[in-house]
Amino acid sequence: MDNNYTVLARKYRSQDFQSLIGQDVLVKTLTTAINTSRIAHAYIFTGIRGTGKTSTARILAKALNCLSSDRPTAKPCGVCENCRAIAAGQHIDVMEIDAASHTGVDNMRDILDAAQYRPTNGRYKVYIIDEVHMLSTSAFNALLKTLEEPPAHVIFILATTEIRKVPVTILSRCQRFDLVRVPVETLKNHFAWIAKQENIELSDQANELIARAADGSVRDGLSLLDQAIAQTGGKVDEKSVLDMLKRADRGVVVDFMETLLSGDVAKALESADQIYTNGADLSMLLTDMMEWTHWATRMHPSLHAGNSINCPYTADQREKIISINARVSLNTLSRIWQVMVASVAEMQATSNQKQCFDMLIVRLMHIADIPSIPDMLKSADKQKPAVVQPAQKTDSKLTINNSDDLAKALKTTKEILLFSYFSTNIEVIDFSDGTIKYFDRKGDPDFSTKLSEWLEKNTGKKWNLEKQQECKEHSQTVTEKQQEELEADPMVASAMSLFEEGELIDVQNKI
Repeated sequence: MDNNYTVLARKYRSQDFQSLIGQDVLVKTLTTAINTSRIAHAYIFTGIRGTGKTSTARILAKALNCLSSDRPTAKPCGVCENCRAIAAGQHIDVMEIDAASHTGVDNMRDILDAAQYRPTNGRYKVYIIDEVHMLSTSAFNALLKTLEEPPAHVIFILATTEIRKVPVTILSRCQRFDLVRVPVETLKNHFAWIAKQENIELSDQANELIARAADGSVRDGLSLLDQAIAQTGGKVDEKSVLDMLKRADRGVVVDFMETLLSGDVAKALESADQIYTNGADLSMLLTDMMEWTHWATRMHPSLHAGNSINCPYTADQREKIISINARVSLNTLSRIWQVMVASVAEMQATSNQKQCFDMLIVRLMHIADIPSIPDMLKSADKQKPAVVQPAQKTDSKLTINNSDDLAKALKTTKEILLFSYFSTNIEVIDFSDGTIKYFDRKGDPDFSTKLSEWLEKNTGKKWNLEKQQECKEHSQTVTEKQQEELEADPMVASAMSLFEEGELIDVQNKI
């Protein structure tokens, strides 16, 4: 068994805080806490797979129980009996529990009963519960009391990739640390160092492909590197990694997108056939096309989104993207992105990806040809025939003799707001040629000004509007007068008698 190969993810697993890459905030916080003796009784580590949750838990367990110091140390020696036993997963006081296979309340009760006894070889009993979100509701409830007030010698370290599934009552009893995705540059440096330790030739282009495919996970990246080494025999180049990932070269993707945006459907389908024949995974090709669209959008001159220093493309490829952006609008890129996003589920569900991908290309090219909404509106305005307006008589003025004439004139000239306010709120006390005395039930300060301007414009003379502050005898508004006249009609009265508590809204004659 000693001759068995150890995969890189296990061989180069972080053994101390200094070797834990990409988690600077976590390392600084835990190191300071240990050095100042501010050690919490419960921690919870969350983050995507492969970022170091379990490794951090083991390092913390070693820091608490290392024999190189008479107290917990932020720099465990790694060679003492406790450090070696914890690293091998064999320490009697450090128990790693897989919550997926210990989900029940009985399992949790056994753990809590054992926690009451003092540690045998170390300073602390450390319980590392991995994928803690898999515990049942009863198991979580059983853990609550002990997690809040554990014995002084017990430390709980919980780890999960699904922090939302962990009850708030558990989270409130723990110090939470979110392990972030490891940056691409950090992963590249780490992989390059490992390749050097293993005497492996790893090209920079292949290293970047692996680091980006890892998506922030150290373990995923090391698994890919392990696979690439096994495939090439120790000389890992860009082509071998592309073949392994079933991905097309980024240069091929840039050329393909240029063809797609050129509008030549036949050439685009021919290029897709060639890429497919060369062994590219069409789902991965769609992902690469989305990546291109994302970066092309960020690099578009109309967006002003800053430089493209983190862009994964070479200088020549970036120049080509810039030239494409010169003739492609931001709206076109946005529409293409939306179609691609909607097509991801289609590609996953279909039994024939090639057919689905071909139809996607046709759809994308038609989407790219559709003009933007502002362009369509401009085009529609240009195509509208000129409308000859009839000559209006400048000398035709309205004649208004009473409040009913005024209401009718306001409605005819489509002064709806003024008509509505006058009809429902104004009591006309006196109406003579050029003078209106009125009482305003709501007291709108702008009504007099607006009505005066309208009257002068439509009658050709100035009117004197006198607003009365008090009204001894209230009169009817135009609307109330019309309502009374309608209700006095025998036919209307007969109709209203059929509906108890009915309200008359309007009367219309329809023949």
